[in-house]
Amino acid sequence: MTEHTNDKENKRARKDLRIVVSCLAFVGGMVGMSYAAVPLYAMFCQVTGYGGTTQRVDQASETVLDRDIKVHFDANTGSGLAWDFGPERREIKLKIGETVQANYLAVNNTDHELTGQATYNVTPQSAGAYFNKVQCFCFTETTLKPGEKLEMPVVFFVDPDIVNDEDTKDITTITLSYTFYPHEKEKPVAAAAKPVQDNKQL
Repeated sequence: MTEHTNDKENKRARKDLRIVVSCLAFVGGMVGMSYAAVPLYAMFCQVTGYGGTTQRVDQASETVLDRDIKVHFDANTGSGLAWDFGPERREIKLKIGETVQANYLAVNNTDHELTGQATYNVTPQSAGAYFNKVQCFCFTETTLKPGEKLEMPVVFFVDPDIVNDEDTKDITTITLSYTFYPHEKEKPVAAAAKPVQDNKQL
C-alpha cells in the first residue's frame, strides 16, 4: 500500500515538474521574443519597405529608365535640438534608376556641443521598397560644436522595378523625410581608483 502511494506521489511530482518547466520555457520564450521583436521588425521593414522604410544597397543601379520622377526633401528637428537643419534643394527631378546625390545642412546655433541622430522615411509608404540609398547619414550619431556647420550627403536611386508594381507604377513624386533628435552620448567609464598606499612603517 505504501509503495503504491509513493509511486503515485512520484508520478504526480514528475507531472507537476514537467508543467512547471513547460511554463518557465513558455515565459522565457515570450520574454526572448519581446526583446527580438524590435530588431526583427526593423529587419522586416528594411526588406519590405513597410512603413516607408527605405532600402540600403552597396552599389548604384545598372538600369536607367527614360522616365522622370520627382523627389521632395523634408527636414525636421526634435524638441531639445537647437539646430538649423534642412536640404540644400527642396526638390529634384531624376530618371528612374539614375543615381544622384542630395545634401542636407545642419548648423548648431548654441554655445555648447550638441549630438543628434536622424531617423527617416519616405512617402508614399509603398515607395519605400524601391527607394534605395547607397550612402546615408541616418542612425549615425552626429556631433556639432558651437556654431559648427555640417554638410550631410545622401546618395540614392529609385529602383526601376517601381514601374512593374501595380501599387507604385503611377507614383510621380516621392518625399524623403529626415528628423534629427537629440542624442545623449554615453558617459565614459570612470577611471579605476588607485590602490590606497599603506603608510604604516615597518
